[in-house]
Amino acid sequence: MSMKCDKIKEAIEAIDFKGKVIDYKRFGSGHINDTFLLICEDGEKIIKYILQRMNSDIFTDIQGVMENIIGVTTFLRKKIEEENGNPDRETLTVICTKDGKSYFMDSIGSYWRAYLYIEDASCYDVVEKPEDFYETAKAFGRFQFLLSEYPAEKLHETIPDFHNTPVRMEAFKKALKEDICGRRSMAEKEIQFIMEREKEMSIAIDMLKEGKLPLRVTHNDTKLNNIMIDDKTREGICVIDLDTVMPGLSINDFGDSIRFGANTAKEDEVDLSKVSLSLPLFEIYIKGFLEGCNNSLTEEEIKMLPMGAKLMTLECGMRFLTDFLSGDTYFKIHRDNHNLDRARTQLSLVADMENKWKEMEGIVSRYK
Repeated sequence: MSMKCDKIKEAIEAIDFKGKVIDYKRFGSGHINDTFLLICEDGEKIIKYILQRMNSDIFTDIQGVMENIIGVTTFLRKKIEEENGNPDRETLTVICTKDGKSYFMDSIGSYWRAYLYIEDASCYDVVEKPEDFYETAKAFGRFQFLLSEYPAEKLHETIPDFHNTPVRMEAFKKALKEDICGRRSMAEKEIQFIMEREKEMSIAIDMLKEGKLPLRVTHNDTKLNNIMIDDKTREGICVIDLDTVMPGLSINDFGDSIRFGANTAKEDEVDLSKVSLSLPLFEIYIKGFLEGCNNSLTEEEIKMLPMGAKLMTLECGMRFLTDFLSGDTYFKIHRDNHNLDRARTQLSLVADMENKWKEMEGIVSRYK
């Protein structure tokens, strides 16, 4: 346990857990925050909690992050209660400190927060069967639906320009011009691919500015493992990991799910012949997402879903390539040219999307 996590007992003492803490252990597969499962005994009742040390190196505005989470989960609880649902299972429940705050700062400046543990549900890192992808889609769609009336403009932009693709493009061109590692010659084909699509980079942001796409509450990390799936029913019941909740575009949340979940290859696959968009998985996700959204998206948003998939994949490939040109300072690498391999995978997926564009649009039109 790191020195920062040695302060866990301070956090346990500060947070208003019910009963007596009888055990705790590391939990989950996350790489950003340090996560622990706490077991408390309250009379004859056992209550479990999730306790996390937040990574303030990545999330520098801890107060903003927690204000976003409190605002969104409070709103979700009311909506779920109105539908006679179970808010303790269908959204995260923040456990406040004994003095009523949503987080605790320990004696060395680390930040801690706690949630009620959701019993009899699990997260999965990979799609084990298509039904899981459908349930993920429906859960993220329902997240959009339940928050469709939330004033997104009141949320803190805790990571500025996170999915502002034109800004990402400018960062790419800067890295390209500086070429501080002398790597440009290794990626000329990929550079040309991105530059040929520069005009597309601003499509979504321009539509937002023109009022053609509405500002929404977006999750911004719509992977399978950020959905709790009920162990018995196998239904997606709760969206978790709300650290990146910010104002944004619904098509970006949809697109990032497709980029991650409908790719037939690994994110860093070196054999690009394995990389393609699975149209069956794309269709499964469209079906589940629009079902979960329950008519809360505009006609223009639905029409732009394929473009959301393309833009998020293109943006991700560009970010990997920017990091490669800049000396691998952001994304962790595990081999030489790892970020270049990642970029090539994403850009190959973009190319395959372009080849299947009419089929993608046809699938969307069948479900809108």
